[in-house]
Formats: sequence, structure tokens, C-alpha cells
Amino acid sequence: MKLFASLTSPYARKIRILLAEKRLPFELVVDSPWEANTRVPDINPLGKVPALVTDDGEIFFDSPVIAGYLETLDASPAMLPEDRLDAVRVRQTEALADGVVDAAVATVLEARRPEAQRSESEAARQLDKIERSLAELERRADGRQWLHGDNLGLGDVAVGVALAYLDLRRPELDWRARHPRLAALAERLFARASFADTKPPVG
Repeated sequence: MKLFASLTSPYARKIRILLAEKRLPFELVVDSPWEANTRVPDINPLGKVPALVTDDGEIFFDSPVIAGYLETLDASPAMLPEDRLDAVRVRQTEALADGVVDAAVATVLEARRPEAQRSESEAARQLDKIERSLAELERRADGRQWLHGDNLGLGDVAVGVALAYLDLRRPELDWRARHPRLAALAERLFARASFADTKPPVG
């Protein structure tokens, strides 16, 4: 398998962590869709990473889709429960975490616009999304080591990646002070080799 990814993309990091946890071999092709010579649009019509090319040449893109594909390979550990409704619940947690990343990315891009073109109301709207989502994830983390079941799963990985992205791009939000359960979850996740080995470069 080949994974097209940017080293700073949180969406790609989620997939890299899943591949590491499952010990699935793959070739990492570092490619940023923001670069002029990017190959990403040739792989993914949306021009986004991550994009996965299977050994058979089939292409999967968008991190939730790739995560779903990896579960079809029957590589342990399973990141989704066998019960289909429980699996949907995990995917909802993934969607919440991805939504935090989406909103954080939006605030970063807004801050990079020329000052005269920035919208304080839009930035505030995205920050509200982040805070509401973190509050819901904090609620879901109540009394649990992992968010769903007794083992690390897709929801945990997605949430860990989102929290790490906030640390990287929006450290002033100081989310740990308001969400101690998420802080404890992050501590467990960040200590894992899969998280440590995929930590993005600063810059």
C-alpha cells in the first residue's frame, strides 16, 4: 500500500496511527497538496490528503473512508466493534473529532488571510464549534479509560489526533484546563509509540 500524506495533516496522521497500531506495512509518500508540483490531484480528485493506493491499485480517499477500508483487512487490533450500531456510535465520535479539526483548520486559514479580509465572527463561530465538541467528548469520556469499550479504538485515535492538532496550531485555547478527562485520555494516547512516531514537525 501507498499512503499519500502531508506530515502536518491531522487527517493523514489519523491513518498513519491506525496503520501503526495494526502493524500494516505501507509506503509513505510525503506530498503536500499546497505545493505546485503535488501529485495529490492525480490520486484524489478533491486534491486532499490522505489518499491510499492499495496493492491492487484501488484508490481510497478521505480519512473516514480509509479507516473503514483498513478494517476490511482483518488486521488486529480491530478499531471498530463488531456490533453495527456500536460501530456507528464510534464513527460519530470520529466525526466529532474530525469536526474539531475542521474548525481548527478553518481558524488557522482565517488568521492567514490579509487582515482586512478576516472575519472575527467567522473565527468565533468556528471556536464555538470546537468548544461545544470538546464539551461533548469530555462528557463521553466520563469514567472510561477508552471512549468505547475496553480497548483503544478509532474514536480514541481520532480524538487524540484532534487534541494534538489543537496543541500544535491553537495552544492558546488551553483545552486541558476545561476538560480534565480529555487531558487524561490524551496523556494515555500521546504515550503510545504510534502517536510519538507520527508527531508532526513544528512549523
